[in-house]
Amino acid sequence: MAYQLQEINRRINSDVKEFLAECDENYAQRVSLTADKILANLENSPIVLLSGPSGSGKTTTALKIAEELHRRGINTRAVAMDNYFLTVNPKTAPRTPEGDIDYESPKCLDMELLDRHFTALANGEEIIIPKYEFARHMRNDSRGTPLKLGKNEIAVFEGIHALNDEIADRHPQATKLYISARSNVNEGATLRFKGTWMRLTRRAVRDFNFRGTDVEDTLDMWANVRRGEKLYISPYKHKANIIFDSSLPYEVSVMKSYALPLLQAVPEENVRRSELLDLVNAFQYFEGIDPELVPKDSLLREFIGGGSYQYS
Repeated sequence: MAYQLQEINRRINSDVKEFLAECDENYAQRVSLTADKILANLENSPIVLLSGPSGSGKTTTALKIAEELHRRGINTRAVAMDNYFLTVNPKTAPRTPEGDIDYESPKCLDMELLDRHFTALANGEEIIIPKYEFARHMRNDSRGTPLKLGKNEIAVFEGIHALNDEIADRHPQATKLYISARSNVNEGATLRFKGTWMRLTRRAVRDFNFRGTDVEDTLDMWANVRRGEKLYISPYKHKANIIFDSSLPYEVSVMKSYALPLLQAVPEENVRRSELLDLVNAFQYFEGIDPELVPKDSLLREFIGGGSYQYS
């Protein structure tokens, strides 16, 4: 799917509020259809496996799906699969081609514990969800959280490796969901803004605003993130029962005011300067949108802040 630049700019200039409302309504319809499919499979499994690459808006989408299910009488318990990371052992940890610890690798996850926990939850048993301390690169099981699913309850396990063979193939009854910002923006037949640029922009703005990471560092990490996607995430998206496009037609126009100053400040000697200039130049084609017009419950608020959801 691709959005058309001319239509985006036309809608912004004619009635921007109506344009935003229509885009968010289309997104809400995708959420509703996803909830339909999860409910249809509830009799087979109370487990939902939610995967997708970095910057896809997995967290907000999961929260919105949970809200929709709650309206239908189904309680949802969200579980971050990051808590199932193994304590890092430098001697045995997977490595990138450059020799760094490969935190994108599924070998960093405790697959055996996940397997046991999925089986226990499906059987109505209680589990203790571990707690991973990223500052110390270690798992602290003493800080774990108990979880037991009651009637009309599901558990959504969210993580980039949720559809990996070691997880999805062991639990084929689970509902499997893949989320990504998949849509490009074209001007006629000419590509103006890549879907991968949307995710990079989301991540760069979020990292700068909420994680204390400047854009240069995000750009340096992005190459390994993309390598990890191609190796460990994208090959498994065909396993999904539902593929969810989290892109919003208006987001580039909103992100323009956040991302351009950050990207333009990257020094000229940066090794990714050429690609960066392509991204900077792409923003010029879009009419801007005042971020204050973005609804508080918009998925975009996950990245720009000021939203109504609480993110841990």
